[in-house]
Amino acid sequence: MSIIHLASVSGEAPTAADLAAIEREWPLIAAELDLLDAEISFINAGPAASVLDRRRVRRAEHRVMAATHGLASDDSDSEGAA
Repeated sequence: MSIIHLASVSGEAPTAADLAAIEREWPLIAAELDLLDAEISFINAGPAASVLDRRRVRRAEHRVMAATHGLASDDSDSEGAA
């Protein structure tokens, strides 16, 4: 028994609402992937990590926060209009 539900395996395709939600959240997803990439590079650099490596991580963190803020403000704007 699998604890992971795989909709595509069960024959269910994503709905238009599912796809719209992914599209709306994509800037945050991309920012989080960039942050993960920066963190992996920083960790792999080890003791040789430079100031520029740390700056790359900080900038990626700021992009995640900005994307999160944008998504949250979009959500609150849409709730206020409803």
